[in-house]
Amino acid sequence: PKNIERYGVNYSENGLLGKLSRAVHWANAKIIYAALLLYYVLRNDAVTMADKSKIYGALGYFILPTDLILDIIPLAGYTDDMAAIMWAIHTVAKNITPEIKAKAKAKLGEWFDSYNEKKIDEVI
Repeated sequence: PKNIERYGVNYSENGLLGKLSRAVHWANAKIIYAALLLYYVLRNDAVTMADKSKIYGALGYFILPTDLILDIIPLAGYTDDMAAIMWAIHTVAKNITPEIKAKAKAKLGEWFDSYNEKKIDEVI
């Protein structure tokens, strides 16, 4: 979506964690991992406000229940969310440390019994 930062008003930590915990039932591990990466980058005080605003926008768009493609549509519902999240990851990649990746994978392991490690590592 154009001007993705404007979706930041939809972001809240509780909203994101609630959406992620519901999404594990129909979204794949890759989008959950990507969103978790952004979540953990947000928690880093060294990240600039400009980068945080991009993340807030992408995650706010992800949380929004009525976006370009409705999330309840099987398979297609998260394609626009993934595009927004991947755009944010690309723009803030310098902030994604091995520690952040480890935290995101640990949380992912709590929600998924198993996942394809190769697919997850494709995110970044």
